[in-house]
Amino acid sequence: MEAEQKIHIGMKAPDFKCTTTFGNLQLSDFKGKWLVFFSHPGDFTPVCTTEFLAFASCYNEFKELDTELLALSIDSNSSHLAWVHNIYTNSNVIVPFPIIADLSGEIANLYEMKTEKDTSCVRNVYIIDPAGVIRLILSYPKEIGRNIQEILRILQALQTSDNENVLTPANWNKNMPTIVKSPNTYEDLKERVLNSSDYSFFEWY
Repeated sequence: MEAEQKIHIGMKAPDFKCTTTFGNLQLSDFKGKWLVFFSHPGDFTPVCTTEFLAFASCYNEFKELDTELLALSIDSNSSHLAWVHNIYTNSNVIVPFPIIADLSGEIANLYEMKTEKDTSCVRNVYIIDPAGVIRLILSYPKEIGRNIQEILRILQALQTSDNENVLTPANWNKNMPTIVKSPNTYEDLKERVLNSSDYSFFEWY
């Protein structure tokens, strides 16, 4: 990827090969499914441990949304393996998704997961759709753990928007009303107003 190119919504997610706790993988291996790709600052740290427990507890909900999870930090694969085993021995929870060992920081740099003042990763989240396009980017500071339910909500909103060609309003949750897209021409506007009984709205837009 060229140095001046920045990671942004709507771009094809840059592909890479990596070593993980599930063996060697390539980002393109996930094509055809939704993917939540996220970074964490480090193994054997308290906030990250709570996040991994939360992701694991919601894993079946992600699977129901045809979504895989992929984590990354700049720790070694040995450290990742020791940490996930430590999580299991202390909580009886198996981490059911792979963690990338990015010791060189090459992938973290590619996805802009690090700040200029720190070598470890912040808590970034990328939602990548089945076509391999980045649809959402979230960045959390190291001090703040992520809300996994919000990530699930965003996934549901993206999938609903794609499947039904609609928009979702503020605070939208699954099965709540959605918004039809605004008309682009005056003829479309008139048709919308004439068929107002089909919608619940306070103005034509």
